[in-house]
Amino acid sequence: MEAVAAGTRGRRLADSTGGHGEAPDDPGLNRIVTVPNAITLVRLACIPLFLWLLFGASRPAAAAVLLAGLGATDWVDGFVARRYHQVSTVGKVLDPVADRVLVVTAVIAITLHGAVPVWFGTATLAREVVVSVAVLLLASLGAKRIDVLWVGKAGTFALMFSYPAFLLSDGNAGWQTPVLVLAWVTGGIGLVLAWVAAASYLPVAKRALADGRRARSEGMSS
Repeated sequence: MEAVAAGTRGRRLADSTGGHGEAPDDPGLNRIVTVPNAITLVRLACIPLFLWLLFGASRPAAAAVLLAGLGATDWVDGFVARRYHQVSTVGKVLDPVADRVLVVTAVIAITLHGAVPVWFGTATLAREVVVSVAVLLLASLGAKRIDVLWVGKAGTFALMFSYPAFLLSDGNAGWQTPVLVLAWVTGGIGLVLAWVAAASYLPVAKRALADGRRARSEGMSS
């Protein structure tokens, strides 16, 4: 599924070649200290700052800008990993974990703040729960890794744009009205695409499970 199951949006590796010219047994994959991993850790470290700006300092506009920046720069660590051949196994796990923590934290925080309707936040979180449970279930059953679908990436990007926009539009200023309209447009599109992606993974997950079991069976018989 598009974050955890696929490994990472930024560091997507194909099963046979690693997706960026990295072979599965490349010793470089065992690296821990890399620039992309450092970037991911910085993104994680900014989450408490986002919460403090929103609830501690009561500066929702600053919190919205920070969240938008974190979402917009999500591709940076993946680009650096590909460009400078710093793809790593740790990064394949760390990056999607950071993405999920950021998304879930942002959705809960902005919903509690009141800038997003409860039903919209619940629909977003429900999709995350469905995907996370499916990922854990598939992993426990020995399924092969599932690569990202573009519709899932598009949905996540749209949602990560809409939530800061909702937060920025929470007020009575005239300029906030068009921002709110933009938030609803991108949020509606993102939510639909996110659920479409979840449904689209069903046949993909079935094949991944069959492939994983077949590979395990062949390995035991060889």
